[in-house]
Amino acid sequence: MSLYRGFLTVGGLTAISRVFGFVRDVLLAAVMGTGWVADAFFVAFRFPNLFRALFAEGAFNSAFVPLFTKRLRGEGDVRAREFAEEALSILLVGVTATVILAEIFMPYLVRAIAPGFSEDKQKFELAVLLTRITFPYLVCMSLVALAAGVLNAHQKFRAPAATPILLNLVLIAVTLFAAASGFRDQPEAGIVQAWGVAIAGFAQLLFVAWAARGLGMDLRFRLPRLTPDMRRLVKLAVPGLITGGINQVNIFIGTMIASLQASAVSYLYYADRVMQLPLGMVGIAIGVVLLPTLTRHLADADEPAALASQNRSLEFALLLTLPASVALIVIPDPIIQVLFQRGSFTPEATRQVSLALAAYAAGLTAFVMTKVFLPGFFAREDTATPMRFVAASVAVNVGGSLLMFPYIGHVGIAIATSLSGWTNALLLMITLMRRGHFRFDDALKRRAPRIVAASVAMGGALYWLEPVLDPYFAADRSTMKQAGAMLLLVTSGAAVYAAVILASGVVRLSALRRAMRA
Repeated sequence: MSLYRGFLTVGGLTAISRVFGFVRDVLLAAVMGTGWVADAFFVAFRFPNLFRALFAEGAFNSAFVPLFTKRLRGEGDVRAREFAEEALSILLVGVTATVILAEIFMPYLVRAIAPGFSEDKQKFELAVLLTRITFPYLVCMSLVALAAGVLNAHQKFRAPAATPILLNLVLIAVTLFAAASGFRDQPEAGIVQAWGVAIAGFAQLLFVAWAARGLGMDLRFRLPRLTPDMRRLVKLAVPGLITGGINQVNIFIGTMIASLQASAVSYLYYADRVMQLPLGMVGIAIGVVLLPTLTRHLADADEPAALASQNRSLEFALLLTLPASVALIVIPDPIIQVLFQRGSFTPEATRQVSLALAAYAAGLTAFVMTKVFLPGFFAREDTATPMRFVAASVAVNVGGSLLMFPYIGHVGIAIATSLSGWTNALLLMITLMRRGHFRFDDALKRRAPRIVAASVAMGGALYWLEPVLDPYFAADRSTMKQAGAMLLLVTSGAAVYAAVILASGVVRLSALRRAMRA
């Protein structure tokens, strides 16, 4: 039950963050739309996020958390704190050096990540300026990741899961300021947004550092030294730099190719933002909670408990992501229309973003499955094997994107990203099974087909109901009527799914009540 409690804690707070994120993106769509300013800002925002995923989420979820957890359980708080301070010093020096070099060579980096911008001098120069403003965000978020790892190892999940809420609140505030100042689809709107990102980074760092201090883990800077512990951390972290941030790597590659098509960067950004709701609620919750849980079980030589944790995590992932994937494939147009189609966001933009969303959604379950299987390697201090699988999946992504982009544009990039996700997830699962570290238990074998059947039934209901409600999505209908139709569509699909799930015994009401009380 503690595993599910952790999932619900992280997933619930991530859901709140995603709701604020939707508010932020609705405002962004109205203020900046999908024009050249939006393209420049989204590249500027994507760039530090890529490095955050690599340095922070990738390296420290894969390397720091297992090593810190073992010291915490085997050697006590004092030794664990010393280890964390040594890691803090190495991380801070490395990331600061990266930021300084990036600021100096930013024009070359922007030309590399968005080659299509070079043909538009105005867009290119704005992207360079905005990326220079946002890039120090990387320093703050890397330190946030380390403090979050310390808290997660202590089974304190609330504060780390709540930090993204601060980012969204700050960006909502600066977007409202841009709108009030009349900066619609103008460079000033992008500059205001970029400064908002930088400010939010410092706010998140202060928040999570305060939470760590409450545990007696107010970490201090030491002179960096390559001790045996730090050598071990670096050895594990280098493959983790790539492995843990695979989703961001794939999206980043897509951004590079999409920069060759006008507005394609923005189309993919908005589609990805919708995808982040289920992906964040489930994938982040599993990734954050499962790794320290699995590490503890393996440190205690409790293989049955480790296997049970992975099976329940996979079951939890399928239960929530399969229906979400089906819904996003069947009804992407009403979702995008209700969320974004206003102000500078046109009906054509809705159509293009909807196509990308459906293509991304085909890989949603795979992206979350990856979060289930990666801890099986990381907890055993194996970051090299997943890195090889990442290389294979990136090859699928690049090859697929280049093959399909000339024919179907940005939609081909989204399809290739989904294919890449399935490649990575299946390679991870098959390897764990061959090594004897994972197998489907009887409960999962019984419930998984029923979850698939319930998702198909829900998809059928949505496919039948959407044409019935289509008149309420007409352009002359008010936003409230469109939102009401959207709410009816979603709740009807959810009701069908819940009815089949409960009737088939996948979830029992008594167990659900116990989980909610917990």
